Amino acid sequence: MNLKFALPTVFITLVVGAQLFVVASPSQRVPCRIEVTARRFEFAPSEITLKKGEPVVLVLKSIDVPHGFRFRELGIETKAGKGQTSEVAFTPDKTGTFVGHCSVFCGSGHGGMTLTLHIVE
Repeated sequence: MNLKFALPTVFITLVVGAQLFVVASPSQRVPCRIEVTARRFEFAPSEITLKKGEPVVLVLKSIDVPHGFRFRELGIETKAGKGQTSEVAFTPDKTGTFVGHCSVFCGSGHGGMTLTLHIVE
């Protein structure tokens, strides 16, 4: 084989082969979508486990009246009107258990309406 053609062929083979083994960085991962349904006076599911560093989209669906959730420690908040949905995307950057509260007054049981996120390694 002629050296003039062999070197470019080897180079192209190495470049193409290397791209087959490239792993997506955390910022390039497709976020997991988790739907949370809100109704007086509960979130379903009421507890969610997430992995630190893995992007997620929480989709809030309000069934009966306007609802929202807020996690002060994580800087996350979203609201949805009656029969509507809203989304909040984030990548957990710390581990622990975080309790979010309904952020739109929805009646007498509003104070006990919580959503718990467990973020693990």
